[in-house]
Amino acid sequence: MLDLLKQVAAEVITPRFRALADGEVIEKNPGDLVTVADREAEVLLTEALLTAYPDAVVLGEEAHAADPSVLERYLAADHAFTVDPVDGTKNFVHGSPDHAVMVAETRGGETVRGWIWQPEHGVAWVAERGAGVERNGEKVTREPVADGTPPRGATSIWSLRGHELADLPALRPSWVCCGVDYPKLIQGEVDYVLYSRSNAWDHAPGSLMVSEAGGHVGHFDGTDYGPRSTQPGIIVAADPVAYGAVQRRLPADLVSR
Repeated sequence: MLDLLKQVAAEVITPRFRALADGEVIEKNPGDLVTVADREAEVLLTEALLTAYPDAVVLGEEAHAADPSVLERYLAADHAFTVDPVDGTKNFVHGSPDHAVMVAETRGGETVRGWIWQPEHGVAWVAERGAGVERNGEKVTREPVADGTPPRGATSIWSLRGHELADLPALRPSWVCCGVDYPKLIQGEVDYVLYSRSNAWDHAPGSLMVSEAGGHVGHFDGTDYGPRSTQPGIIVAADPVAYGAVQRRLPADLVSR
């Protein structure tokens, strides 16, 4: 699978990096960008997955934008894949290397394998349920937040950037790409990340990786996140204790959204 992600990136994503032509960037909704690279990469990945697994359902970000009913088929499927062809499209459009290609495999509503390829960084993350997570072939884990140390957070929620959760340090901006945010947390650059949306193509791969590294992923209301979750609000944390510390400090209006 990793070879497939690398091949697709080399064919249709990397050649467009910092070289997008006029008309190759489209605004799906205000501030929500898609490029020709996103669309071509998703087609290639989806075709390859369905050739190898013809009975599986593939939930791609752009396929969902074109036909939201694919989400219902994904939620009901015993075997499925999520595809985010260019995670961090805004970064990609603006010439930032912080973008990624992501695929996750789910069986029975559980993520069993996940892949993240960061083409401009040359870094691959791979996880398998029960077998841990690897960075470029080397197994990695995440140390828990030290006792007595307030966890450091990041967020993609604009209204929370620069603000504090009770007595915790002020939230810094995330890297605006789940395919970078989740690995940054595993590597210790932050201790938790807050997200408002729970799209499976964004969170299924990284959530498995964080869990396999020793972390915890749950919703604002304290329930666990899973690849079939559709409720908003996600806390990705370095360990279960940090998750609980953050969840207890969330503003009530944020939890009730």
